[in-house]
This record gives sequence, structure tokens and C-alpha cells, in this order.
Amino acid sequence: MLFWVIKVLSTGMGEATSDFLVHKVYPPAAVVVCGLLCAVALVLQLRARRYVAWRYWLAIVMVSVFGTMVADVTHVVLGVPYLVSTVFFGASLAVIFALWYLSERTLSIHSIVSDRRELFYWATVIATFALGTAAGDMTAKTLALGWLGSSVVFTAVIAIPLIGYRWFGLNAIVAFWFAYVVTRPFGASWADYLGLPPKLGGVGLGRGDVALALTLVIVVLVGYLAARHGKGGGSRGRVEPAPALATD
Repeated sequence: MLFWVIKVLSTGMGEATSDFLVHKVYPPAAVVVCGLLCAVALVLQLRARRYVAWRYWLAIVMVSVFGTMVADVTHVVLGVPYLVSTVFFGASLAVIFALWYLSERTLSIHSIVSDRRELFYWATVIATFALGTAAGDMTAKTLALGWLGSSVVFTAVIAIPLIGYRWFGLNAIVAFWFAYVVTRPFGASWADYLGLPPKLGGVGLGRGDVALALTLVIVVLVGYLAARHGKGGGSRGRVEPAPALATD
């Protein structure tokens, strides 16, 4: 359960942090610095021979922040419509899944015990964050649902894989990746709704305050996971598994 809680929090934190930085710092500099930090976090994770809580979640958080920036740059700087970027990132994710399955014959995160499989995993994670960001912006802006409307929609959508897995026999791996993709627009939409000013359709808590609050909660929860893993809990593989929806 903690996996999904931290995953959702990381999506909201990434959205709020990215928006805060690009509005408070020179945008190109923010993108470059976050890109470098993301690369460092991924290298630290890939160098680990087994799951280490702080390394894994640091990589997830930095992918969340940088993935948001990449999706935003695609629209704001390059002028690509949200619908087009959503389709593009969705197609990219499908290609990664296809290559991963053709190469390894499984998409289960329990099977990530080699460098190649972990590279496929992180390529998938990056694509899911970019796709989720674009999809969330598309529903809020292109479809004019607003941030609250998008939050409600994705709250309903994220229940689909859970209901499908528990009561309708949906394949566990399909359910896992379905949920993994949807956590991004779900968490990000709620973060936008809470952080953006009322004139932009939000509550007005402030991007920086939302980012800081979510970061502190993530740090506490990851610290708990690290302590639990040190006592013999956690994953024996290279990544943290989600319960129930991550079985073979």
C-alpha cells in the first residue's frame, strides 16, 4: 500500500515542484539542472545491485519533476498541442512495452534482476510520467474540464484497474501498469488544483507550499521504508514492488 501512496505523492510533488521552479527560476536553467539531477539519481539507482529505498524513490521523484518539465516544454516551447503530445507519449510507451516484452518475455517488475530489464523499467517509468503529464493537461485545458474536473475524472479512472483486478480477473501486470500510468495525472491534477491560484481554477495554496508539504511526507514515508528494509523487509530485487498488482 505504501508503494501506491508514495507514488501518488511523488506525482503531485513533481508537478508542483516543476511549476514552482519554472516560474521562480530562469526556465532553461531549471530544466538543465533538473535534467542533470535526474541523470545522477538514475545512475545511483542503476549502480545499486539490489533495492535501496532512498535511491529508488529519489530516482522516482526526479523523474517526476523532470518528466513534467519535458512534457511542458513539448507544449510551451515547441507548441505541440496536448492531444498530439498525449498520443506521442502513449505511442512511445507502447513501443517500450513491446520491445521490453519481445526481449524479456515478461513485463513483471518482480523479474527485474538484470541491467537490461532495469533499463527497460526506467524507460517505461519516464514515458509514463510524460504521458500522464500530457494527458492531465489535455483533460484540464484542451477538454476544458479544469483542474477539479480532471481530478475527479482521474480519481474514477484509477479505480478501474483495482476493480478489474480484484473482481473481474484483469491480468495483474496489466492492472499494475494501468494503475501506474494513471497515478500521474491523478496526483498531478490534484496538486494543480490545490496549488494554482483561483484565477487559474485552483484553491490557491501555492505551488511552493504544496511541493514542500508533499516532499516532507515523502521523506518521512521513505525513511520508514528504509528502516523496515533494514530489518529484513522490502524487495530482494532492484526495484520496490507494489503489493497485489505486481504479481507474475
